[in-house]
Amino acid sequence: MKLFSIFGNPVSHSISPLLHNSAIKALTLNACYGRFLLEEGEEIIRKFNSLNLSGANVTIPHKEWAYKKCDEVKGIAKNIEAVNTLVKEDNKVIGYNTDAPGFYESIKEFKEIKNALILGAGGTTKAIAYILREKGINVTILNRSSKRLEFFQNRGFECYSWNDFSPENYSLVINATSAGLNNNSLPYEEKRLKDIFNTSKYAVDIIYGKETPFLKLAKSNNLTCKNGKDMLLYQAVLAFNLFYGNRLSQKIIEESMKKVF
Repeated sequence: MKLFSIFGNPVSHSISPLLHNSAIKALTLNACYGRFLLEEGEEIIRKFNSLNLSGANVTIPHKEWAYKKCDEVKGIAKNIEAVNTLVKEDNKVIGYNTDAPGFYESIKEFKEIKNALILGAGGTTKAIAYILREKGINVTILNRSSKRLEFFQNRGFECYSWNDFSPENYSLVINATSAGLNNNSLPYEEKRLKDIFNTSKYAVDIIYGKETPFLKLAKSNNLTCKNGKDMLLYQAVLAFNLFYGNRLSQKIIEESMKKVF
């Protein structure tokens, strides 16, 4: 039996086990997918191996640790320097990133996005920023402090901390922080967020399963909003197929996972 898991902190809210086990059932595979609360990100590969996993997903806040610790990194994850999918291949743990294509697939219905503001500077922001720029969208990154902005500055992204930010007009505003996941906090000052929303069309929160304060505020300003459900779905479809060397039917995986929502 193949064993899979998701690593994160927190992780109890994750529906990844439901998604992946639904695909396992639909494809009649001999496998099982669980979840693991990992407090120390640097332990991720040791834990992966000790649990005898064939593959795993990685969520907040361990994506950068996964990138640093896996044996090899492939695809867009090399540029992003963040890994959300681990696969055992030839006794090595290989890192991939399906967040990037998963996010873009999730916003395909949004029309005429010229520029985007991303709140936060973690591993998920790296994935979103790279895929949006690859698709011709101008990206601005805003983080509470300048501490984590160097990665983005070195790669030519427009970056600001709260102290030096003067907002412009953005088609799309994205919350890529954990603000609102376990509390009622916002990822940025409410008054300044309202000012930004006044000239925006779309808002996306990568958090799923609840209406966050960020999305409530965006809706009150008449923005078209999405939570992280579709991003979660599409990154999971791509990740699950990677677990099996991209040999499975993507259509069956997607249809089975959609039944979970």
